[in-house]
This record gives sequence, structure tokens and C-alpha cells, in this order.
Amino acid sequence: MVALEQIRASNAKIATALRPGLVAVFAGATSGLGETTLKQFAKNAVRPRIYFIGRSIESGKRVRDELVKLNPAGEYNFVSVDVSLLRAVDDVCRKIKAKETAINLLFLSTGTMLGSKETEEGLNYPVAVTLYARLRFLVNLLPLLQNATDLRRVVTVLAGTKEGPVDTSDFQCRHMSLMDLAKARGHFSSILTFALETAAQKAPNVGFVHAYPGFVKTKFGYDVKGVGASILRGIYDVVYPVVGPLFATPIGEAGERLLFLATSARFSEAGGRTGVPLAEDVAVAKGTDGKSGSGVYSVDNGGEPGSAKVEQLLGELRTQGIPQEVWAEVEGEFVRITGTAAV
Repeated sequence: MVALEQIRASNAKIATALRPGLVAVFAGATSGLGETTLKQFAKNAVRPRIYFIGRSIESGKRVRDELVKLNPAGEYNFVSVDVSLLRAVDDVCRKIKAKETAINLLFLSTGTMLGSKETEEGLNYPVAVTLYARLRFLVNLLPLLQNATDLRRVVTVLAGTKEGPVDTSDFQCRHMSLMDLAKARGHFSSILTFALETAAQKAPNVGFVHAYPGFVKTKFGYDVKGVGASILRGIYDVVYPVVGPLFATPIGEAGERLLFLATSARFSEAGGRTGVPLAEDVAVAKGTDGKSGSGVYSVDNGGEPGSAKVEQLLGELRTQGIPQEVWAEVEGEFVRITGTAAV
């Protein structure tokens, strides 16, 4: 596990080790883990140009005002959009591509706990927000990441190291019950990891990180309505101050850790060393294929790879052709909804 002191030392070097004017896109950045990482990036980078995406205009204005206070020299562009709609994601990406020729960082943390319902585009709503929107941002903006001359990194925050079997008969988990949450987590974690591996084949000069942040107290899930949800939130708010500090990661620290994943050379592209140079006592991370520095990383909240058991499972799924099935499913929905594999 990389110590917090080492992480902070690396983050403190961003201003001198990385060039001024880094361009970053944060999708899902007006609350929670996206917001805290966005603020860490803005605070540590020199004259960054940032596009941050969320739904609430009010929250976007609040975050922008806070970013200006953290680093007045930066440029902060908020875009309000409903990311459950892939056509809306395409519109945002077109606007970014019209202004930028290269992007250094794509940080993806869109998510919701709203119950299963269909979007107007025919996707399971929570899956559209948490999976399809992220991957649509990825395929659309990947060419700009490839164009960057230095830092080239994608970080997606979900359940890295928690990969499990993939149910190809219920790709969007429409038929899973509340008792199947652990199964669903493993299912979507594997899908996301394999999607990053597919992207890496197309863009080997980009580093990809699938992160598990551990337990962090955020407002995630507060958009769920109903008496039951309100009761559970009430219990949670009472219990957390007593037991939470014993095992939870403070949200500010979570942002520091995620910034490290986004900027350290520990998670560079295959064969590369882009990012903040490593200290002598920090090694290059092991990739999802079990090889050091192979370009795609699934890591826990300590920045460490998954267990040997998970590594073995991923290998077995690859021999079964699951990554190809995953990408065929994802790309098929992209084409069905938007008419194109990417804009």
C-alpha cells in the first residue's frame, strides 16, 4: 500500500513535475468523489483548464466559485447535462472537441442509486449513468487523450479489484434483486475493467485506472426518494458519527488518493512513464494482466492491485471471450442509440 505521506509528496510535485495548462475533463464532478478530486487537481496544478460536468446548475456554480478561490489562475468550464442520455453526452463531447485538440486527464465518476427504470433511449437508468455514459465519454474523447504530449490518463471510480463473473444473459442487470448487489458489483466491475482493456488496445499510449475508493461518506444515494430510503438515511446519519471514523476514509483524503492515481507515473501507459516521477520507494503498479506497468490498472483504495484470485478470474473470463462480448454489447447500444460507435 502506498502511504498517505508518499501520496501527498507526489501530489505536491504536480506543480513542478507536470507542465502548466493541463487540460482535464471531470464527468460527475458536482458532488462526492468527483468533486473532491476535481478540487485537489485544481489546487495542485498550474493554470489548469478544466471541463467539469454535472446535472445541477446550482451545484455547478457553487463548485466553480470554490475552484476559483482554490486557484484563481485556472480556467473552469461547467457543463450541465443529463448523462443518462448518450446523445446528450455526445453533444458535450462535440463542444469539448471543438475547443481542444488534446486532453491530459479524463476522470469518470458518474453514478446514481435511483432504482431501475428505462431512459428514453431504452437503457436501464442506473446502468446508463454509471456505465454507458462513462464509456461514451471515453470513446468520444480517447483521440484527444492520445494527442496529449505528456500526461495521458483515464481514471474511472467504481469497484476496481472487486471483479466477478459476468452474466451475459442479463448485461444491464434488469433481473437482479436487492439480494444480488454483491453479484452486480462484480459483474459491472469486470465489464468496466474489460472495457478499459479494450480501449487500451486502441490507445496504448494512454494509462487507464479502474479505482475502488473504499468506504467514503458522501451524498451518494441521497437522490433516492421514498419512505424506506429516508429511514435508512436517517439511521445512517445517526450511526456514522459513531462508527464511521473507525473504517471510513475522509472525503478529502479520498480526493488526494484519487489525484495520485490520476497523476503519478505509477499508473502510466504501457511501457511509458508519464506523470509525476516515482519516489525511490514507490514502484510501478501491476496491471490487470499481472504484469508490471502494462497500462491498465484495477486498484483498491490503497492503490494496490486485486488479489491473485481476482487476477485468475479475469484470466479465465478472457479465455472465454468475455471482453469481446462486453465490448460488442456496449458498442451495439452506442450504435443503436446514436447511430455511431463514437462522435
